[in-house]
Amino acid sequence: MSATPKKKRVPGRVLTAAAGLVTVGALVAGAPAAAAHGHGHDQGHSQGHGHPAPRTVDVQLLSFNDLHGNLEPPAGSAGTVNETQADGTVKAIPAGGVEYLAGSLRTARKGHPYSVTAAAGDMVGASPLLSGLFHDEPTIEALNKIDLDVTSVGNHEFDEGATELARLQNGGCHPTEGCYEKGKKFQGADFPYLAANVTSEKTGKPILKPYTVWKKDGVKIGFIGVTLEGTPNIVTAEGVKGLKFHDEIETVNKYAKELDRQGVKSIVALIHEGGAPASSSYNYDCDSPGAGDGVSGPIVDIAKGISPKVDALVTGHTHNAYVCTIPDPAGNPRLVTSASSFGKLYTDTTLTYDRRSNDIVRTKVASANHLVSRDQAKAKDMTDLIARWNTLAAPISNTPQGFISADINGRGTTTPELPLGDVIADAQLAGMAPADKGGAQVAFMNPGGIRSDLVFAAAGSEGDGVVTYGEAFTVQPFTNMMNAVDLTGAQLVAALQQQVSGANEASTKILQVSDNLHYTLDLTKTGADRVVTDSIRLNGEPIDPAKTYRVAMNEFLAGGGDGFAALGQGTNKLVGSSDLDMFNAYLAANSSAEAPLAPPAADRITVIR
Repeated sequence: MSATPKKKRVPGRVLTAAAGLVTVGALVAGAPAAAAHGHGHDQGHSQGHGHPAPRTVDVQLLSFNDLHGNLEPPAGSAGTVNETQADGTVKAIPAGGVEYLAGSLRTARKGHPYSVTAAAGDMVGASPLLSGLFHDEPTIEALNKIDLDVTSVGNHEFDEGATELARLQNGGCHPTEGCYEKGKKFQGADFPYLAANVTSEKTGKPILKPYTVWKKDGVKIGFIGVTLEGTPNIVTAEGVKGLKFHDEIETVNKYAKELDRQGVKSIVALIHEGGAPASSSYNYDCDSPGAGDGVSGPIVDIAKGISPKVDALVTGHTHNAYVCTIPDPAGNPRLVTSASSFGKLYTDTTLTYDRRSNDIVRTKVASANHLVSRDQAKAKDMTDLIARWNTLAAPISNTPQGFISADINGRGTTTPELPLGDVIADAQLAGMAPADKGGAQVAFMNPGGIRSDLVFAAAGSEGDGVVTYGEAFTVQPFTNMMNAVDLTGAQLVAALQQQVSGANEASTKILQVSDNLHYTLDLTKTGADRVVTDSIRLNGEPIDPAKTYRVAMNEFLAGGGDGFAALGQGTNKLVGSSDLDMFNAYLAANSSAEAPLAPPAADRITVIR
C-alpha cells in the first residue's frame, strides 16, 4: 500500500483589518489571456438563482514539472520514486507515464469546480525517441489533452532554439521535416508558455508572454513564468543564440507589481529552478520538527527574495520532490513545491481565494505531492496517442543496436561515477581515438547528458538484453556532435577541479571519464581541494601540466557548458559524428547475443567520504 500524504497547511500570521477576513500576500495578474480550457473561463461574480457568491472559494492548483517528453512509463530507476512507509522504511515505487498522469489529474479534479493545472518547465527536451524523434509534437499534443493551463519555459525548451520553441507554442509543421502525418498539421500548444525573463537581444522584449491570468466566476489568479538565469550555461550556444536571460527575482517582482496594478492580487510564480530536500522521499514532511531548513539550493535564496505579492512558488529543474515553506521578504511562510520529474508525481495545492480582497488567504494554503500510480486504469486517449506515434516511430525505434547482460544504470545512480557514464565515455574515446577521427587520448562525458538507464528487461517485444535504437536514444537524446580538441595538462586538471568548485561547488557535476583515466575524489574536503591532484593518472602516468593532450567530448562540454570553462579553452578542434552514433557503434562493436556487454566495475574514481 502506498502512503497517502496529507496536505501541508502553511502556518502564518493572520492580519487584522476592518474588512474582516484579511489575506497575506498578493498575486499576479496577467496578459489578457484566460485559461485555454473550459474550466478556467470567467463566469461573472454570482452563483445563479440570485444568490451571491460565497466570501471565499477554494481553488485547486495541480502542478508538475520536468516531464521531458516521457509519454511512456520511464524505465529502470528513472521510473521510480522513494516513499517512506508507516514503519519508517523507504520503498521505491514505480510511477509515471502519461496514461497514468492524465488519469491522476482527471481524478484529482473531480469535485473541484475551481481547478487550474500548471507546470514549471522542461515539458520537452531530452525526450525519449517517441517524442524526440518528432521534435516533441507528441508531448505537446498530450499536454493539450491533459488540459494543462499554463507552464513556464525551462532550459530544455531552448534545446532547439527560440524559433522551434515558438513553433511548439503556435503550431505549424517542422521547417525541414514537414508534417509527420498525412493531412495533419501540428496545431501547437493550447496553453501559454511563459518566458518572463527571456528577452530578445534585438528588441529587449520577452520572446513569449511573461504572465497570464486564470479566471473563473470572478476569481483571478495570475501566473508568472521564468526559467533559471543560468540557462546559457547548460544549453548549447546555438540554442540560446540571440537571447538574454535575466535574474529570476527581479523579473518576478517586476511583473508581480504590474499584475498588482491591474487588480490581480493572487499570484503564483512558475520557476524553473529548484532545490534539494533533506530526504529523497516524496512524502517527506519538509517542515517537520527537526527537519532543519528542509530544502537547500538555489530556490531558497530566490524564494526569500521574491515579493510578498506572490503567494506560492511552483518550481522544478532539480528533479526533486518537496512541499516546503520558505519565508518571504516580510517573514511570512510561503509555499514552495516541486513534483520530481517524468510525470511520476503531481502536486495538489489548495489556494483559498478571498473575493473581497481578491487575494489568497495565505494561512489556509495546503499542499501535498501525490504518486502517479501505475496501478490505476490507463487513460484511453493517451494509450491511443502513444500507439499512433509508436507506429510512426517503429521502423527506427525497434532496430537492435547491441546487447547487455544486466542493467547498466545511469540517470538513477546516486554515486559520482555512473556505470553507464563509463560506457558512454569509452564509446566516445573509441570513436575519436583513430588518428583520422581526432586522435583523442581521453574522453569526458557530462552526467546531465545521461538521461536514463539501460534496462536488461526493458518493455517491448525485442527480448531481454537487446538494446534498441529507441532505448539508446532515450539515454543519449541530444545528438550532440562529438569534438576532439587540444588541452594542456593544466587545463585538464582545472576541468576536474571545476567539477566541485566555482559554479559547481554547491551541486557537484562529476564528469564521466574513459577507462584510462583514474583519480581520487575526497569529499571530506571543500572546493577544488576535493580533487586529489597527485592521484590523477592517464594511462598510468601523472598528468604533465605543460603537455598537450587530445580530448574527446560532446559539443556542449567543448563550449564550456555546465561550468567547465577549462574545457571550453580547447584548440585545434575536429568535429566527429554524433554522440548517439558513437554510442550505437560502440554497442555494435563490443556486444553480441552470445557475448553481451556487462556493466563496468565503475572503479575509475576513488571516493573518500
